[in-house]
Amino acid sequence: MKEVGVGIRKIGFLVLSLLVGLTLWQMFTTFSQIPSFIFPTPTEVWERLIIVLQDGSLLEHTLITLQEVLFGLLLGLTAAIVTGYFLAKSSLVERVLAPYIVASQSIPIVAIAPLLVIWLGPGIFSKILTSALIVFFPVLVNTVVGLKSVPRELYDLMRSLQASTWQRIFKLEIPAAMPVFLGGLRIGATLSVIGAVVGEFVGADKGLGFLVNVGRGLYDTALVFVAVFTIVLLSIGLYGSVIFLENRLLSWQKRNGD
Repeated sequence: MKEVGVGIRKIGFLVLSLLVGLTLWQMFTTFSQIPSFIFPTPTEVWERLIIVLQDGSLLEHTLITLQEVLFGLLLGLTAAIVTGYFLAKSSLVERVLAPYIVASQSIPIVAIAPLLVIWLGPGIFSKILTSALIVFFPVLVNTVVGLKSVPRELYDLMRSLQASTWQRIFKLEIPAAMPVFLGGLRIGATLSVIGAVVGEFVGADKGLGFLVNVGRGLYDTALVFVAVFTIVLLSIGLYGSVIFLENRLLSWQKRNGD
């Protein structure tokens, strides 16, 4: 019952803070008399939201972006986990690949996205790859750190028990590295949305990034706000999904702590 009460208070505080924010927003736009094409009121954004919900365009563009994000996240995670494992296990591989991987992070994703569109076309795959590239590095770093943080004594114990390679991976390395890995996944999940939207900014005819471009071109600022808020909700949803996954996978830590 105590946890339920805490949860209700958190929800109540969130609702209250949203109401206060909307009220301040409405007051600012009303008294400042800024034109709506520059800074729309919450009412205008709400009315625009209803329109794009009714005609189905918001759902269509959101599903396209979500598809790019999920595939990009999956591709980036797979590449990061595989590469991170070899980097953590082989000092030679780390010495060879680490400089290139670190150097690649100095290139902004907005500079890479146009090249991907030129090479791969304006279709969905260039957006997926842009999303995967921005996910790759934080997950890679946390994978390497997580695997290297496994105590050497536990490896000695597994060897003394004559554990196979797969038993060592699944019984020792994955559980031990999971907390650090999930920390990287939190970052990667939110960055995956940024990668997909940046790709849509560069060249796309569908998606939330395309919707932002349309609103900007038509000076339909309310539409831009609707698209941006939808992008934020996507990021929050993915972040919350990782938190849920973390609570399920790391429940054994809480039990041991109790």
